[in-house]
Amino acid sequence: MGITRGTKTGNTSTRRGAGTGEPRIPGGPDGRRMLLVALVDRTGSGLWASVSVFYFTYVSHLSLAQVGTLAALAGAVGIAGAPIGGRIADRLPLTRVLVALQLLRALASLGLLTTDNYALLLAFSALGSLGDRAASILTKLYATRVSGPDRVRYQALNRTAANAGWALGGLAAAAALALGTTAAYRWLLLGDALSFTAVALLTLRCGEPPSPSRTVATSGTPAPAGRSATPWRDRTYLAYVATETVLFLDDAVFKVGLPLCIAHSGTAPHGLAPLLMVLNNVMVVALQVPLARFGATTAAARTLLIPLSLAYALGGTALALSATGGPLPSTVFLTAAATAFTLAEMLHATVSWELSVALAPDVAQGAYLGVHGLAQSAQRSIGPLAVTAAIAAGPAGWAVFGATIALTCVIQHRTVRDRLAQPPLSVPPVTVSEH
Repeated sequence: MGITRGTKTGNTSTRRGAGTGEPRIPGGPDGRRMLLVALVDRTGSGLWASVSVFYFTYVSHLSLAQVGTLAALAGAVGIAGAPIGGRIADRLPLTRVLVALQLLRALASLGLLTTDNYALLLAFSALGSLGDRAASILTKLYATRVSGPDRVRYQALNRTAANAGWALGGLAAAAALALGTTAAYRWLLLGDALSFTAVALLTLRCGEPPSPSRTVATSGTPAPAGRSATPWRDRTYLAYVATETVLFLDDAVFKVGLPLCIAHSGTAPHGLAPLLMVLNNVMVVALQVPLARFGATTAAARTLLIPLSLAYALGGTALALSATGGPLPSTVFLTAAATAFTLAEMLHATVSWELSVALAPDVAQGAYLGVHGLAQSAQRSIGPLAVTAAIAAGPAGWAVFGATIALTCVIQHRTVRDRLAQPPLSVPPVTVSEH
């Protein structure tokens, strides 16, 4: 009887299609199903995200202050979804947890249809936000486990599918907004709920990926001595997450910064705002997968932080220059800024996918990725304040904004250096074989 070091089994199908001329999807059939999950999920989200304010205003008859408070409180509750979901996924079958979260989101959306009571609307919105943030992190965890070493390419494909879904949902929502009827808003919310139900059914067909944490717990093999499997005591990982919060600010640029710049510039045409969002989506769908190859390894992903810093600096500079000219220069510089920040968004996505996993021990992937999810959640609160402060400060404000994120890239590059030079923070599962 001998003892053999086992290897992870989550990537057994990553070579499917190699040499056959078929496009290779990491994760095999389960990987393809989860890409469909991303498409359907984000199509439903696109239906609702574009009209939620209108629904609460014209259907539920809430005041502006009530709508703002509801969104803020629901978002605050949602922050807890990432660490809670990640912690649970280290202990229970991942697919079952995902199914439960999708059903929770469906029930929350259906609940909004049943009442105009403000307290109930707040409760249902908070539950939906909690489920959304938890499901987002666990979908990433599933991709990490099922795609193995091809996780960066798979996440690029996943993001492409998600952006396509957002576009489809947004187009449908735009058509409904043109009608402007109460029934149209209700049908969009119902479509959102049905999309989560469909996602739950699709997830049920996905196989359970191997879980290093549950394998270690079952085999009784301990984590390496002196290495904490708790992210809250891991100073390096917490410092990394803090820098991630700053790097995610590109999201606020598109959702708040660019529209406000255009609205208050007095020179750029207002119709430019939706066109820049279209540009963002088209670039992501076209370029996310090709760019992912430049961060396919942990070392390559860390190296990408340098060109990423340049992209952020260029984006901030272009926004600063957009406030100094007439209509044509303003339009040109705003378009250049949108292009630079979209490039930064794609590069950061590639870097973030790889480093957030590489820095985490296999025995606590869920818990670590849950804490990493706090960066994006926190940015949703900090981001709008940061971009409005940049606008209020004038052209110099945008220059400082871009330079700050660029410097943070350099700080992150140095922060993770020593950790990545160490041996992996996990032990492979041990299997017993007879000879």
